[in-house]
Amino acid sequence: MRVCVIGAGMAGLAAARALAVRGVDFDCMERAADVGGIWRQAQAGERGPAYQSLHLNTAKQLSGFTGFPMPDAFPLYPRHGDVAAYLRSFAEWAGVLDRIELRTEVVSARQDPDGAWTVVSQDAEGASTTRRYGHVIVAVGPHAEPALPSPLPPGAETFAGRILHSVDYHDGRDFDGQRVVVVGLGASAVDIAADLSRHASQTVLSVRRGLHIVPKQLYGLSLDEIANAPWWTRMSLAEQRSFVEQALLVARGKLADYGLPEPDHRIFSSAVTISDEILSRIRHGAVTPRPAIDAIDGSRVVFSDGTSADADAIVYCTGFRSAFPFLPAGCPKGPGGSVELYKRVVAPDRRGLYFVGLVRPVGAITRLLEAQSGWVAHLIGGAGGLPDPEIMHKEISGYLAGVAERYGQGEGSSIQVDVVPYLQELRDEQEGSHAA
Repeated sequence: MRVCVIGAGMAGLAAARALAVRGVDFDCMERAADVGGIWRQAQAGERGPAYQSLHLNTAKQLSGFTGFPMPDAFPLYPRHGDVAAYLRSFAEWAGVLDRIELRTEVVSARQDPDGAWTVVSQDAEGASTTRRYGHVIVAVGPHAEPALPSPLPPGAETFAGRILHSVDYHDGRDFDGQRVVVVGLGASAVDIAADLSRHASQTVLSVRRGLHIVPKQLYGLSLDEIANAPWWTRMSLAEQRSFVEQALLVARGKLADYGLPEPDHRIFSSAVTISDEILSRIRHGAVTPRPAIDAIDGSRVVFSDGTSADADAIVYCTGFRSAFPFLPAGCPKGPGGSVELYKRVVAPDRRGLYFVGLVRPVGAITRLLEAQSGWVAHLIGGAGGLPDPEIMHKEISGYLAGVAERYGQGEGSSIQVDVVPYLQELRDEQEGSHAA
């Protein structure tokens, strides 16, 4: 039976290509109007996904697909429009574009008693289609639902301006001359704050918890080039931490010197924030750091240190949650909210269900998507097999215990991977460590 691929972002395109190369019949369904996932430009009336100033944080030579590198004309860190155009060109080059059903949303994927999957989809006109598949590959990634604080700060209902999530932020020019508070210190928060600082009359960055801010390059090398270097992978975690922390101290000094809270954890114990701009914008007075929001009173935002700022808009850059409303309850998340997948790909109790791209690497993700997709195509094509479910559950438990010790509990922690070791795990699986 055919394979259903859900999503046509970078992960879905990697899966589609892997299946096409093996001659496996598939349908790919994408609810948006074009391929590209978070990199494509939003159309009129559409939420997100990419703000105008979004760029790759990983070097282009490690972010392109095998056999189809990003163009030489691209800068080292291409902007989102370039990445979106590249992904569409890749889909054409790989011969999978005509297999993708755009404006088609999967509303239900349920496993039948015989093990097959019944998938119900809906097109832009609302017409439903029901099809049966032998396998389902979920490639929608971890950025499905915007996450706002719940509850919002006291007095939020009195705010005279606009409160929005980063998914609804497009261009700093939309806030020309306004006073804006940006909440968060992740990638989108620092990007948006830097962008706003060129247009808004005042940009405040509200930070609850300190994170490690790392430039895109250290010692003239992109971070993902360092992560891929043999001399780096030979280091222990303690040695890697010491190396980067010393380099950061030399490159930018202490974050407290910028008015930001120092991280309460060692580097590589939480997601890092990659930015070449935010610290410079703070140093130049274009962005003003403040602690967490304590309350809102009309147009006034009060921070936990007692200071306040008048604001016309508050942009919450507080991340996303993965969501799979079309799947059976409890899959792929366990009772505690952690993602529970064998080798971060296989649902152990749902034969024929696979996930591509539900990982958070330190470095470029493209090779991981290709490796995951290659392994899944390998399994679907009958060239490899999986261990018994109890063995897969044991692997999952061991993995989650390891990441919890390093990163803490939670959904975000449960999808953290180190690029090179994880690639080796996937290669070992595909080499046939289990009988078909």
